Amino acid sequence: MDPSPSPRTKDSSDDSITRNNKRRAIQFKAAHGMLIVFFLWIVALHALGIYFFTKGFLLTRLVLDHVSQCDSPPIAIQELSARSSSAGCWYPKTFDKAIIIIIDALRYDFTVPSQGNPHHFHNALEVLYETAVQQPETAFLLPFIADPPTATLQRLKGLTTGTLPTFIDVGSNFGGTAIEEDNLVAQLRHAGKTLVHLGDDTWHSLFPSYFDANLTHAYDSFNVWDLHTVDNGVTEHLMPLLNDGTDQWDVVIGHYLGVDHAGHRYGPDHAAMNDKLKQMDRVIRDIMSALDNETLLVVMGDHGMDTKGDHGGESDDEVEAALWMYSKKAVFGHGHNAMTQPPPTAKDRPVGQIDLVPTLALLLGMPIPFNNLGSPISEAFVGPGQAKWKDLATVNALSSAQIQRYQDEYLLARGLGQDVFSSARTLWETALTSWNGAPDNAASVREAFTAFSRHQMENLRVCKSLWARFDIPSMLYGVTILGCAVVMLAFYARATTAFRAEDSALFLRQITLSAALGLAFGLSIGSWDVTPGSLDTSLLGIAGGSVAGFAYTMAAFPSGYPLPIPTSTWGWLSVLLTILQAVGFASNSFTIWEDEILLFFLGTFAFVCLAASLRQKAPADRVLGLFQSSLFFVLTRVASLSRLCREEQMPYCRSTYYSSVTSSTSASWQLFIPYTLSMLLPSLMKGYYKGTRSYAGSAILWIGVVLRVGLLASAIYWTLDAADDNDWLNINKDTLRFVKTSLAQLTLGITFIAGTTYYAWATPCISIELPPQENGAAAPAGAATTKPKSMSVLGYGNMHGSRYLLLVTNWVLAIILLQKPMGGGSIGILTLQILALLEILDSNDLSRSAVGPVMLGMLGNFHFFKTGHQATLSSIQWESAFIALKTIRYPWSPILVVLNAYGAQIVTAVAVPLVVLWKQPPRKKGLLGDVAMAVATHILYFAVINLATTMWAGWLRRHLMLFRIFSPRFMTGAAALLIVDFMGIIVAIGGYRWNVVSVSQVFGWA
Repeated sequence: MDPSPSPRTKDSSDDSITRNNKRRAIQFKAAHGMLIVFFLWIVALHALGIYFFTKGFLLTRLVLDHVSQCDSPPIAIQELSARSSSAGCWYPKTFDKAIIIIIDALRYDFTVPSQGNPHHFHNALEVLYETAVQQPETAFLLPFIADPPTATLQRLKGLTTGTLPTFIDVGSNFGGTAIEEDNLVAQLRHAGKTLVHLGDDTWHSLFPSYFDANLTHAYDSFNVWDLHTVDNGVTEHLMPLLNDGTDQWDVVIGHYLGVDHAGHRYGPDHAAMNDKLKQMDRVIRDIMSALDNETLLVVMGDHGMDTKGDHGGESDDEVEAALWMYSKKAVFGHGHNAMTQPPPTAKDRPVGQIDLVPTLALLLGMPIPFNNLGSPISEAFVGPGQAKWKDLATVNALSSAQIQRYQDEYLLARGLGQDVFSSARTLWETALTSWNGAPDNAASVREAFTAFSRHQMENLRVCKSLWARFDIPSMLYGVTILGCAVVMLAFYARATTAFRAEDSALFLRQITLSAALGLAFGLSIGSWDVTPGSLDTSLLGIAGGSVAGFAYTMAAFPSGYPLPIPTSTWGWLSVLLTILQAVGFASNSFTIWEDEILLFFLGTFAFVCLAASLRQKAPADRVLGLFQSSLFFVLTRVASLSRLCREEQMPYCRSTYYSSVTSSTSASWQLFIPYTLSMLLPSLMKGYYKGTRSYAGSAILWIGVVLRVGLLASAIYWTLDAADDNDWLNINKDTLRFVKTSLAQLTLGITFIAGTTYYAWATPCISIELPPQENGAAAPAGAATTKPKSMSVLGYGNMHGSRYLLLVTNWVLAIILLQKPMGGGSIGILTLQILALLEILDSNDLSRSAVGPVMLGMLGNFHFFKTGHQATLSSIQWESAFIALKTIRYPWSPILVVLNAYGAQIVTAVAVPLVVLWKQPPRKKGLLGDVAMAVATHILYFAVINLATTMWAGWLRRHLMLFRIFSPRFMTGAAALLIVDFMGIIVAIGGYRWNVVSVSQVFGWA
């Protein structure tokens, strides 16, 4: 009897298999979708926690909408009464017109001569020092100290309003909002003055429609690779206004960007900086020759730059700018201190940038803006020759009186008592006594000037302390929400061994219901006006309700919920290293040296792996573990050679990321790194594929061809960039940049468009091998074709891992392109460390342990530092926005900066599923739940780090180094958490779906 099944039975069996596959596919996709939604809720909690803490932590101040009036001086001075704007509102004007030149990032030491071994930035811009020394009655040069943060937009606010910036304003530097409080530009416009602006377009964001449309020319301010377009444009339109069109304007503002861009691109100690400073020297001399006697010329820097040419923080080099004033008539003096020579360093006789506002206002006959906190600069009013103490006392009396008027209105608006400014008020009353007692007595007048100056200084001190008040309840809300998110992630990731990925639906149902109840409660509280903002109460209600819903679901879960306590040495190692890092952020020294701490942690992990490998019973596992552990350690030490030192690490650290400590360009020898990477990385990755016999199908094209060609294109890009920087090629600059950007766009297009498409539709990395006798024998003529009795599927044991690695490769290629050569080398090493880590985890059977995702997190943070970054604003590599673009384009330019800054964390986040998928067969059950657990653990690591930096920043809010160390680290951690959230959920878990679909189409659904 023929044992083979009948056709009908066979068809029925095939139909059953098809139906089961469809049912399992639907179940997988539904569970996958619910999992994505669940993790998005975690992201929402993280965002809410960061929002509430930031709202209370990053300082803001109350802006008064009062405006100073020409006919309403703050103090009655008999000889100055009944004045008009034509003659001077509160004080007789000295000049009819003004030319204000801002040389962006003009550091004070750029303007003073240097003997011995000068740098490129020395002895190039000589006209400022030269005129201040030779003509002290027509010019003076002083250090001009900026209040941090030293970003251009915040500095322009201080330079026009006379107020202190707040740290939260730095986030708006990419797109500033209009200044609505009283300011010098608005006062000039209200007085009927014709204002002209040339240069940096940030002015138009702050003062829309304030400038004459026919004479004004604005230029894009963020193309830091372009050193000349803005500067040449300003000069081109400025000189005709001085030579032929003086009757068309009253105030011209010219904002040059070349010095700032040269710093960002090359660093201050570069020939390009010398050229730009010499160009500024020629421009200023040309302006001086065209100036008339009634026009004031002001040249200043809005901030400085650090040793690499960056800015944004509060180091000395970043805040020490220069201020120079010049007039053809003798109106300036130094009789108040008898010091006619400019200060040799910025530490001597500095003035604050907010002091420019009352100085220019009174020189031009304008009222002092209402919110001003600055003091008149003495050199501008003391007069030539013998000091005119009465004039000095008068302008300081006006300034102090306006500050006193501002104090009264501020206290009224905030509902504060008079005792807040009691010390300043006492000095004000003392100054008034001296002023009113003997107005014509020289000694009393001089005493009044001193008292008014002390009053202004004390008021500034009180305001700084007053505005450094934090919203503690809001900060506590944020910390509480972030803490709840950490606890929930810990339970979900490490205590849900009995849960399946499908169980996310149970959580979501209760979370949604509880969040809705919380929202209703928050809205009701808001309507009762129990708290100032109904939006905040609603958000708190949603957060609290959803957390309660999660807790209720955990408590009601049938199998219970064990505490997330490690049960193995590897689990405890993960917890120990995470907690040690988190606790360490309470120390400023630990935070400063975080890169070295991570190096120690990674080295410790490698030695533990070595010890564990020695205990392996199988010789193959022992050898593999020893080799991969040793390789992981060696790669970590090699990566540590790439270093960018922060200021606080000096002199115990030596930067190697750039060509020198004063440069922002790569050394010529570093160009060998990307070429070496293009040869070695694909070959080494091929070796890992061959280790599991997976170098077949899609892997051959993508690893063997596309990755190698992409890395070579990246190497060529950075070679062309170096040629552009150093003028190696006799090619038109525009042509060279077109070739560069086109090459970068092509590489990114291959990576993200072609690569993502290829990954979505690629077949598994397998090959079929038939037995030799069946594969090689020819069938006799006319014989029936028979199926082979057996065959081997090469790559079967690593079906999921080998294919998913293609997605990681896409991101590695893109991130390498967006890093400088040294940073690209670091990402290449990171890729090999990830592969070594996967082999270590497999040899020790740790695919479900927390150690894999946690070590990936530490690798991401470690290589954040190795790619030329620090937890400081000044280390942001803004020039990366122009690697593939010629001009700023939203949202692409900020995205490129994010990919550059957080490239290492992005690569490790995308690689997390490999911890579970590496060397797994196609039909293993429960992989989705294991991937979810791994991603949750990885996010948990970053959530703990973010919670720690948040808590310590809040606790140390009065620490001297708050805004220099702790606040930037908090912001870095918050941004890293949100980015890892997005990449882990959308890219990693989302990409895993494509992986499963591809494998299941060949082998069926598990």
